[in-house]
Amino acid sequence: MIILKLSCLFLILKLSSCSSNNTKLKVTFDEFFDYTTYPLLSFSPNGKYLLVQTRYPLWKNNSFEDSLWIYNLNTQIKTLVIKNLHPSIKPKWSPSGNYIGLFLKNDTLTNVEKTRSQYFYIYSILSMKFLSINIGNEIPLVFTWSNNDSSIYLVTIPNKITNDDQWKDVIQFRKDIRNQINRIYQIDFNETINFIGNVSFLINEFIYVSSVEKLVFTSTKNIIDNIEDIELYSMDLRNSSFISKLTENEAFEEDLQLSYDGKEILYRILPLRSTKRKSNDTQARLYSINLFNGQMHQIGENFHGNIVGYASKSDGNILILGQLGTEVHIYTQQLSRKNLIHHNGWNGTYASLVISNNNNDLIGFVHSSFNKPMEVYLSDNMNQLQLAQAITDENQLFTQRDLAQGTVYTWINKDDGQTIEGILHYPPGEYQRKNLPLLVLIHGGPYLASINHLNHNGGYWAPLAASQGWLVLEPNYRGSTGYGDEFFNQIRQRPLTLPGKDILYGVDSLIRDEIVDSRKLAVGGYSYGGFLTNWLITQTKRFNVALSAAGATDHASTWGTLDMPILIENIFGGFPWDVPHLYQEESPIYHLDLVRTPTHIVTGDNDVRVPASQSYLLERGLYYRNIPVELLLLPNEGHSLSNNPWHHKIKVREELKWLHKYGYGS
Repeated sequence: MIILKLSCLFLILKLSSCSSNNTKLKVTFDEFFDYTTYPLLSFSPNGKYLLVQTRYPLWKNNSFEDSLWIYNLNTQIKTLVIKNLHPSIKPKWSPSGNYIGLFLKNDTLTNVEKTRSQYFYIYSILSMKFLSINIGNEIPLVFTWSNNDSSIYLVTIPNKITNDDQWKDVIQFRKDIRNQINRIYQIDFNETINFIGNVSFLINEFIYVSSVEKLVFTSTKNIIDNIEDIELYSMDLRNSSFISKLTENEAFEEDLQLSYDGKEILYRILPLRSTKRKSNDTQARLYSINLFNGQMHQIGENFHGNIVGYASKSDGNILILGQLGTEVHIYTQQLSRKNLIHHNGWNGTYASLVISNNNNDLIGFVHSSFNKPMEVYLSDNMNQLQLAQAITDENQLFTQRDLAQGTVYTWINKDDGQTIEGILHYPPGEYQRKNLPLLVLIHGGPYLASINHLNHNGGYWAPLAASQGWLVLEPNYRGSTGYGDEFFNQIRQRPLTLPGKDILYGVDSLIRDEIVDSRKLAVGGYSYGGFLTNWLITQTKRFNVALSAAGATDHASTWGTLDMPILIENIFGGFPWDVPHLYQEESPIYHLDLVRTPTHIVTGDNDVRVPASQSYLLERGLYYRNIPVELLLLPNEGHSLSNNPWHHKIKVREELKWLHKYGYGS
């Protein structure tokens, strides 16, 4: 009997050893942040190439590297063009597809240290060489090609006059923000620079339309006091003083594209109504405007979800990236049909959709899901998207790691019976295990959503927390996209209390289902997720630890100091003097006497979307109340934390320490 038991034990150990040899390792902390994203895809006009931009952390340089690659569709070979691409000015194909126009982040091709001149670069596909064009000393903002390969239209920001004898270095604030001017030039490649005209706002996107000899562009401001500041305009190049406003719709217009026939501009809008109008907002929608008669047309009108991208085909049909719930899939809007056609593919998130002009069956896209890292794919059959071929493998490491397993979880807000949905990320190897410690990680926006994708950074780190043993809930509270316009709008005038209740009922449901241990609860979030984190710790003592990042503490002062006051007015339903009770009732600062939760706080010190002063306010209040608190300031970082990858890593490293120290309770 003893021999039999020893034999069985030996067999079990052997099987266990074999199993462990075949088991993937968990992703390490450092590996998690070595993740490549793909900000841009673009087919060449001649249909021979695909342009691919990559973004990757350079730890030794304390920066991100934006690289540009060309993928040859015939040879299937990817060639590096440049490694220091400008991160915000998109590269663009010339009309023939023989050249690429671009700007650089740090100019290594020209010795700019000795001069204030700016340079535009043209990369030749045939010679694989660069030509530099001196464009003067004004700051480039955005450009578009003309109808040939020998000139571009360029938008610049003029240098400010610093020798004002009357005002010296004193800034007249309101006058300064109103006098934001962009200049438009035509630049020929013999270095002839022709001034076209000024506009009294900032230009965000920019398209040349040869059929009507016009430039079409979107406007913006550094401080968006009125949604009317964001509109679509055209400038007649035959009379550049004639500028027409094409839209007036209280919405953000973005993602401009010219239709295949050159007669229409397509664009997405995200409505953000002011209190001047009583109509409700909608999720992102797709429109077109005819440049000859000014008629507007909504595309995908019957789609219930959120339109996050699109691409137009030569036959007039439109491919749409549509978000429903936690999934983003590809749909077709045919001219002859009202309803969209859904194309079955992989579960997860499709992004950066592009179509080849020479072959309308050929599409490119980026795809990822809970267990599948982000890569670029090509497909020539919309009915067989599952057979799409990957043309990149920058994130191959993550296919060799045991990743968190994500699943959708639903519950009911018992106050009004609304069904709420969220994502659960289980620790690797512990899917559907009971009584796990819980981290509620709340998405920002609020007009965004947690979706089925894999992205690794300081704001989206649920998979890493799961790999550290936490069950992570990402709730899609009221105000999230993908669940219909009514769900989207219900956050207004209840900006913290309603989504806060949605989240707390989700925690209740997980406890009731015995999925989580009620003694081991944590909460955190970035941006609007930080807003809600700050609010929730004033409403309950059930969380052992809070991780607040770029969150607001007093909404009246937030309205007065952030760069988009229209957002606060929108979700609160008025200005602070219109609904003062609401601003006070929903601001954590007036309820800090109820907080008992140790709180970790992070903010970028140059953040103008959620000013750092809000984090100072929270830290000081908790410090005076003897609540364990720590505030980290990330230098030279705005809201997107786009400058230094170490800031992402250090942020999450310290948040994990706080989870370990406080999250499991006494």
